[in-house]
Amino acid sequence: MLNIFVCEDHDAQRQAVVQMIQNTVLIEELDMKLVLDTGDPYVLLDKVETSQNTGIYFLDIDLGSSMNGMKLAQQIRLSDPRGFIIFITAHSELSFMTFQYRVEAMDFILKDNPAEAKVKIRECLLNAMERYTLQTNKIHKVYTVEAGGRRLSVEYADILFFETSGNIHKIILHAKDRQVEFPGTMKELAGKLNSDFVRCHRSFLANKNNIKEVDAKNRVIYFTNGETCLMSIRKMRGLTY
Repeated sequence: MLNIFVCEDHDAQRQAVVQMIQNTVLIEELDMKLVLDTGDPYVLLDKVETSQNTGIYFLDIDLGSSMNGMKLAQQIRLSDPRGFIIFITAHSELSFMTFQYRVEAMDFILKDNPAEAKVKIRECLLNAMERYTLQTNKIHKVYTVEAGGRRLSVEYADILFFETSGNIHKIILHAKDRQVEFPGTMKELAGKLNSDFVRCHRSFLANKNNIKEVDAKNRVIYFTNGETCLMSIRKMRGLTY
């Protein structure tokens, strides 16, 4: 999932940008969320430093602060080198500064043309989602599912286990930060995943890398976030982690 941040010191303009972003995420069913909109660059930096996900940053250049948007972008790069930075400003003459500050901006949007800004924001969000998926697939193993009309990508490292759903021909993916139900069968799923995942029970497929403890007596597997799944006697002896 991608986190979205907006930094614009003019309240009305910030809300307009936020509305465009939220509409696009909803309509395009993108796997991203608005985490913060603020007029204070220091508040944004504090949030970025604790964020676990790659971000998309819509930044004004003139923020009425001791830190302008270019300097803010430089600081963001230190915490989120893979993040996507988009400048939204009324000062077209400042576009050359993106090269001077070496922040590798994705785009430079002029906010004095709302109709064009809306189109550009949509393009940036779609482009960021596509590039993020490609980058993640190259760097980390990713499992992608179609759920509720949305295409969701979850890194293998974040998956705890898969569980057969009570709904016929459905699987529940248990990740560190969410649960997702999607169409499929355990047999099909087991054939797609690598050796990190073990069929520990007829109804469960566990990621060995996220197992914290195995209770052999009660045949229960404990995961790093406190969740549990069952383990069959037949699978117990062959389970290693």
